[in-house]
This record gives sequence, structure tokens and C-alpha cells, in this order.
Amino acid sequence: MSASTHRIILHVDMDAFYVSVEMRRHPELAGRPVVVGGSGSRGVVAAANYEARRYGVFSAMSSSKARRLCPDAVFLSGDHSLYSEVSRQVHSIFADFTPHIEPIALDEAFLDVSGSRNLFGDGTAMGHLIRNRIADELDLPCSVGVATSKFIAKLASKRAKPIVTDGGVRPGPGVLEIEPGTELDFLHPLPIQALWGVGPVTFSKLDRIGVRHVGDLVALGRDALEVAVGRAAGRHLFDLANGVDARPVESTRDVKSISHEETFTHDIVDRDSMRVEVVRLADAVATRLRRHGSAARTIHLKVRFANFENITRSITPGSPVSSAPALVRALDEILEAIDPSNGVRLVGVGVSGFVEPVEQLSLLDLMDEDGRRSTADTDRDWSPASSAVDRIRDRFGRDAINPASVLREKGSAPGSRPWGPNTPDESEGPTGL
Repeated sequence: MSASTHRIILHVDMDAFYVSVEMRRHPELAGRPVVVGGSGSRGVVAAANYEARRYGVFSAMSSSKARRLCPDAVFLSGDHSLYSEVSRQVHSIFADFTPHIEPIALDEAFLDVSGSRNLFGDGTAMGHLIRNRIADELDLPCSVGVATSKFIAKLASKRAKPIVTDGGVRPGPGVLEIEPGTELDFLHPLPIQALWGVGPVTFSKLDRIGVRHVGDLVALGRDALEVAVGRAAGRHLFDLANGVDARPVESTRDVKSISHEETFTHDIVDRDSMRVEVVRLADAVATRLRRHGSAARTIHLKVRFANFENITRSITPGSPVSSAPALVRALDEILEAIDPSNGVRLVGVGVSGFVEPVEQLSLLDLMDEDGRRSTADTDRDWSPASSAVDRIRDRFGRDAINPASVLREKGSAPGSRPWGPNTPDESEGPTGL
């Protein structure tokens, strides 16, 4: 394939994104280990900068363990709404280079820039242009992998990142291109965990037969690999190990679900308190759902008990919903079947199965079985009120109007603590200074 016809795929990955955004607000923390997440005993690390990673602190680790590993770490509570806004700003820069953008998360995306080479140069040149614009306009660092496939580009971006050593953190290349024809030279020395689909179980199976690097897997052969891990998984891994990944950048990939969850400072032990939290979370989910221009067919409730047992329950109402009262009304049936008396530490509300919202009320919707005006909280009954709430919040901010049942509750916005609560005083500022 000639240089003018091969695909150019970029994987842009923001470096320690949440922490980097926070460091713009706290430049005095430069050079110090910084963690974003819940700082309390129930908290979870959402992100750690490279200085904190030197001590073995990584995302998804409990905050208490992170404190043991790095007692000098500064904890910041996090601001998911801010990270979402900054992510939109990053994506607006991407859009200046190509319309073919596949978001993976707030902090990473694939870009197919094959059609942009006449405007901006080759893949490496575009990687540097994007990286420099994000640094100049948003004061944020990122790393860019350049390759002919999504799989190789993602591996390359990881190699482009800052490098953590015993002596400190040193810059990585920032942009790394795996040139066409050199993919196998890059891939084969890598550990097999670098392949998508090699989790602990698959790794254990391969390790038992001496397969530890990608090159070992290729030498094993497709047939033997399929015997070891199964036909479908074997075919998938063998293709990746040979650099075969023809998946396109899916720029039109739809959102499949919306959810908010919250870990509480103290366990909830009664149903009324639990319902208040469900109302708060449902309100946040419904607001996002309407901004997405959709209604949902299925509603989910997640509960984590004090003993860390998790349950998830789902319900499909008779018609799609997009208002908080309709979500809560549907979830009441599930709530009645859950006993919180032994302690609930987390509640989550989510929706899926998106469809176009129904706006019109019919005569039958307005009448009950006896021909009288219905008092049921149907989604369409609440449509005008929901629209009014959205307009008020757009103009005056999120806290300008809230469900009456949660007004007595002190705390942050619904779902704003997905990584757990902070220290008991609920301080939003840095802790550990």
C-alpha cells in the first residue's frame, strides 16, 4: 500500500486528564503527587498524576490504599461537569482536522485523518499540530499514537506518554508513529497483555504454555491458539498479533446509556432516605436524557450494600420516559422490594433503550378507567414542567431549581461524587497540603 493510500489513524489520549484539568486551577501543586477522587475512607481514585504513579497509585484503587502508598499525595475531590466541558473543547479542536472522530471516553478518541493529509501533512505532522493546539489553547498535555489501524495507534499513544522512573518523571516522545510495514517489529516484543482481550484468565492459559510475548503467540500458530483459548478468542488474538485490525473509526456511534451513581459518606439504612437519593439521581439522569433528545425504554437501579454486595434491577415501563417523576414512579416498584436496613453505601440510576420522545397527549392519556382526569405521573404529563426546568437551569444554573423532596438535603449535585465521598467535612478543596 503506497504512502498516499494507507489509512492514517490517530489515537489522542489526554495525559492524566482529570488531574491536568485540576492543575490549571492549582498551579501551586506542580511537581507534587496529586490524586483526583474521593478523599474519604470510602473513596476511589479517579486519576493520579505521574508523580503519584511513581508510588504505585493508579485509577480505581481505593483512596485509603493510595494514602498508604503515597502519604504526601494531595487529594482533589473532582468536578465531572468541568471535565465534560473541557472534553468538548478538546473535541472541537479535533473537528478542525477531521469529521471522523470516535470518542472512547472523555479523555481519549480515535481520529481518521486519512483525508486531511493534503491540508496538514502526514500523520506525525498532524499529531504534533493537534498536540500543540491542545497545549496552547487549553493548557493541557496529551499523547498521540499514529498508525494504520486503531489497535496499533492506541498502543503507540501509550508509548508516547511521560515515563515514570525511580528518579522522577521524564517526558515521552509526545507523538509516536508506527510506520506502515513496521507494525510487527513494534508488536512482537510486547507482552501478550498488550492485546485487547487478554485478561487474567486468558493470560493464565497462555502463560502455562509459555506464551508471554506477542511474538510467542504468533509462533504458536492459529490452530494451537484456538485449542488453548477457544476458536473465537484465538482467531481474534491471532489477527491482532499479526497487526490485522480493519475496524473503521465510528464517528456516528450513538450513546447507549446514561447513568449517575453516588457513594455516600454514611450508610443509608431506611427506604425514605434511599428514595430521596433516587430522586436526586433520577433528576440528573432525566436532564441528560432530554439534552440527548431521547426518551428511555428501560430504567436501571444499582445498589451496593455495606458488605459490598451489588444488585442491579431493571424495569421497562409501558411507554418511554424522559422526566424525573416518571423515572422515580417506575423505580418505586423496585425500591419497595429492597431492604436497606443492613446499610446501603451506593445507589445508581441509569437508562437505556433510547427512542424518540413522544410529545403529544391523547384523550386516553388524560383519562382514567372511569373517564376522569388521570392523576398518574406519566412522562407526557410532566413534559411541559420538564421543559420549564431545563430552561430555568440553562439560564440560572443547575441549583436554581430542584425536586422539593431533596431541598432539605445538603450536598453536591446528583452524581457529582462517582468516586466516593470526601473527608468528613466534605471539603471541596485540596486535602493533604
